[in-house]
Amino acid sequence: MKNLIKSVWLLFVLFASVQLKAQKMYNEGTITYNIVVNTGNKEAKAADLLDGATQKIYFKGNQTRTELTSILGKTITVHDSKSGNAVVMNEYGDQKILIRMTKENYAEANSKFENTQFEITNETKTILGFTCKLAIAKMKDGSSFKVYFTSDISFQNKDYGVQFQNLPGYPLEYESEFGKMKVTYIAEKITFDPVASALFDLPKTGFREMSYEDVKKARTKN
Repeated sequence: MKNLIKSVWLLFVLFASVQLKAQKMYNEGTITYNIVVNTGNKEAKAADLLDGATQKIYFKGNQTRTELTSILGKTITVHDSKSGNAVVMNEYGDQKILIRMTKENYAEANSKFENTQFEITNETKTILGFTCKLAIAKMKDGSSFKVYFTSDISFQNKDYGVQFQNLPGYPLEYESEFGKMKVTYIAEKITFDPVASALFDLPKTGFREMSYEDVKKARTKN
């Protein structure tokens, strides 16, 4: 009986070690995506403005900083998953606007991605040395998009993207849409080096501050 117990325990330890090796959990890191725009002739000019753009996501504990950079300018979103609050900073030309969002504001702004479900397929591809599975994301409005994700890495902070909350892994390539333009985010670099705390400090000057409600009203008028 003792030998049987030892054997079972040994198998459990071996299985657990395999599981730990299979997926690494990180508290800090940086993911850089290249953005590719696929579009028809009618949207060619708009595509030129976005093609070559990048998205960079910084992880540090319960905070994320997402930078979307194009030739038009930059949008920075700093989100705290513990409080649920976020700050969006838009820098386009001479226009610098800072928007503070409560947990409720952030949820409303991303409500179209709530309860996105994923259908996992058998198709795979390798991205940055990671084996990724193809998943078809289905949103509540009936639309869908493709995601290639890896189960080999994971961040402790799961709130980097509302659309990926039900995804069983981390997305290294995924689709999005802007009007009739299909945009593909493709991971170009991953590092797990410490991230500077200063990246999550908010500017005290240089930005015109607006509330989320003010932005909503301005969009409605336009």
